[in-house]
Amino acid sequence: MGKPHVNLVFIGHVDHGKSTLVGRLLFERGLISESVIKKFEEMGDKGKTFKFAWVMDRLEEERERGVTIEISYGKLETPKNEITIIDAPGHRDFVKNMITGASQADAAVLVVAADDGIMPQTREHAALAFTLGVGQVAVVINKMDLVNFEQEVYERLKHEVVALLSGIGYREAEKLLYLPVSAFHGDNVTKPSDRMLWYRGPTAFEALETFREPEKPIDKPLRIPVQDVFSITGVGTVPIGRVETGVLKAGDAVIFEPAGKSGEVKSIEMHHEAIPQAVPGDNIGFNVRGLSKADIKRGDVAGHPDKPPSVTREFTAKIIVLTIPTQLAPGFTPLFHCHAANVPGRVEQILQKIDPRTGAVTEENPPYLKKGEAAVMRVALHQPMVIERVAEIPQLSRFAVRHAGQTVAAGMCVDLVPAE
Repeated sequence: MGKPHVNLVFIGHVDHGKSTLVGRLLFERGLISESVIKKFEEMGDKGKTFKFAWVMDRLEEERERGVTIEISYGKLETPKNEITIIDAPGHRDFVKNMITGASQADAAVLVVAADDGIMPQTREHAALAFTLGVGQVAVVINKMDLVNFEQEVYERLKHEVVALLSGIGYREAEKLLYLPVSAFHGDNVTKPSDRMLWYRGPTAFEALETFREPEKPIDKPLRIPVQDVFSITGVGTVPIGRVETGVLKAGDAVIFEPAGKSGEVKSIEMHHEAIPQAVPGDNIGFNVRGLSKADIKRGDVAGHPDKPPSVTREFTAKIIVLTIPTQLAPGFTPLFHCHAANVPGRVEQILQKIDPRTGAVTEENPPYLKKGEAAVMRVALHQPMVIERVAEIPQLSRFAVRHAGQTVAAGMCVDLVPAE
């Protein structure tokens, strides 16, 4: 069967060095040739600064702006694991893409720059990772070169990040790995650094060995959220997505919801190789006969016709408020981001306020919610969307609530009214 497979997302504030860390890892493991890095260096001062970051940032616009917009994938093998790296954007404009990245991840590396410390997106990304069910986290305190590799700075930041992660809900946050690194110079990325002799722990590369492949929910109904759809000449319609639950085999009949369109799977591809079947965790493209590119779109979910994905326009959710200008009250109409879908909806009613740590009810029918508060609420969507109950298919129950360019809350669906 090969090695355990882990989907790993790199998260953290913009410019804290996520892409540089990923690029440096791939370069030092021999997956990127010296000539590619040299070519970037020859592109002027910007190339010298961003040479490792550009390994993942393939889009021209990302080169221009020096930020990561789309999600990119890279493959890395460690002695124990096979890792698909998802490099998620840190810039606040692109958080919705980060949500897509984190919702596909089994583990996360949270990158915090030693000179900046905890910034708004550090907090936002960490809270999203927790809500989206990413339980395994390692923390890289990057840019140690900018603070003269001082142990005091590392210890202080480690202490602050432990407090942040504990507050969000990560239990035993102090037991996670905290790694001092200079990704740009390669200190403690794949080799221990002689400039941080005070640090005795693993390198960033060794830390990847601690991540475990999650149990594959192959006995649950098939669910594949569609990330993108291509029309490929000579092949046909090819949706791209990650299998969340169930098993997809070539020859299967599939239905896409909420589009309500059906077809037959002719072939399945992963990393440009044809495979007979796909299981949870596989990022695949699958060719569907009987459908055109116009029939399906990003945000649809594929399943088998006998157990189709749940479509709803009204659901009940448990949420936690991450940030809000004043307060969150009934009538609030944000965007609900679930897997690859984002649909506007309205908060109809706040049923109960709950203690975020214990889940105990603290107030019935509160008039509004403030930052840091958790609650059970009823949501009405403006159009149908696929979401599942957390007790049945947790992989598709989690969502983020965004408004005016920021993530105001995150939650999970506890019950739903099936759409007509």
